[in-house]
Amino acid sequence: MSTNDYADFAALAALYPAHVEEMASRWDRALAKAGAGHAVVFSGVAEPVFLDDSHYPFRANPHFVAWAPLTDAPSSYIVYTPGRWPVLVHYQPEDYWYRPPRAPSGYWVEQFDIRSVRDPAEVARHLPDAREHCILVGKIDDPAQAFGIERINPTPVMNLLHYARAIKTPYELECMRGANRRAVRGHAAAEAAFRAGASEYEIHLAYCRAVSHTERELPYDNIVALNENAAVLHYQHQERVAPYEQRSLLLDAGAAVNGYAADVTRTWSYDSAEFADLVARMDRLQQELVAEVRAGVEFIDLHLAAHAKIADVLNETGLAHGSADALIANGVTSAFFPHGLGHLLGIQVHDVGGFMADESGRTIDRPSGHPFLRLTRRLEADMVLTIEPGLYVIDMLLANLEGTPAAKMIDRERISRLRPFGGIRIEDNVRVLPDGCENFTRDAFAA
Repeated sequence: MSTNDYADFAALAALYPAHVEEMASRWDRALAKAGAGHAVVFSGVAEPVFLDDSHYPFRANPHFVAWAPLTDAPSSYIVYTPGRWPVLVHYQPEDYWYRPPRAPSGYWVEQFDIRSVRDPAEVARHLPDAREHCILVGKIDDPAQAFGIERINPTPVMNLLHYARAIKTPYELECMRGANRRAVRGHAAAEAAFRAGASEYEIHLAYCRAVSHTERELPYDNIVALNENAAVLHYQHQERVAPYEQRSLLLDAGAAVNGYAADVTRTWSYDSAEFADLVARMDRLQQELVAEVRAGVEFIDLHLAAHAKIADVLNETGLAHGSADALIANGVTSAFFPHGLGHLLGIQVHDVGGFMADESGRTIDRPSGHPFLRLTRRLEADMVLTIEPGLYVIDMLLANLEGTPAAKMIDRERISRLRPFGGIRIEDNVRVLPDGCENFTRDAFAA
């Protein structure tokens, strides 16, 4: 399937020129800060496997993808000079071992002066002669890739660009809507496979077929966790044999459109009404948190509010007993919900800039006791982030409560009843609005 199956081609074509204008504006400011006249953005190369002649899957420099929707263009460059048309130096080697990247085509190519090269050495002819007036952004493993440019990833430039990337353009927002529509198709297929008794591996294959992604095209490795495996937050295996008894599935799986990611999680009960009720309760909790998203909200406050709501669930279900303040202060909620409430989302699944106070590079610390929170910024309009509360039975974290006042607050018998199901996570992708949010994920499920 093509991008058109998930994103509105006409909308992307209409929105892209303004997106390029915004990229130019950001880079104008970055170049001014650096006192430079030209920016060169390197797409990167596929990293070689140690002691082998193969390579890891190529992941393009996100700053390159922010300019052009080229996720499979290694050894290519974008050259930007304020006031001029951006130049795309597109590497298309003559090769019979691998098929070279296709020639650029589509609605976006009209915004670039495109120059194809067959040999990396040819790139130099398309770069500014005055290398001392250039900056280069990208991962450089070999000095030859920099073509004599000495200022590589200057910190003031990177800070400005990373801070700005949190605010998505209308074009980027449309790509992310499409990515969510794509991911939701996969989640529907995965749930059907789960209810048919499939193994984790078979569920994964059903998901990939539905989203029309190979594994290397997924924005991150799918988390396909049946039963107790759902208690492992980044569970990385895919058992080939289905368990003797299907009890639960936690699926954390995304998709991409033009390099922009969706990151969606759902949890299902196979036939336990009690666990299904708990999933429904966590779904309501998640929607309550989503309803609080709006410009001006401190994300730290929203994360701490999630812990208060988790405390309410623990009391309601009898998994723990005590006031919300006591359960939080004694580490009980963190034992059941150890990760952060969410993170910025974009070209990267965990998009950059989540801790930045401003474009100078100042950062905002995580609150004490919450070391895994990935976002501490105040929310602004057109940020896109995840909201993903969870509730898990993680024995090593519960064991840490032994010998503390928290040990008397938890009900081990009720925890034992939940343990075979592993845990629950519900995750949506939301766009911040001045007075609320747009929920890409729920809209896609409702379509």
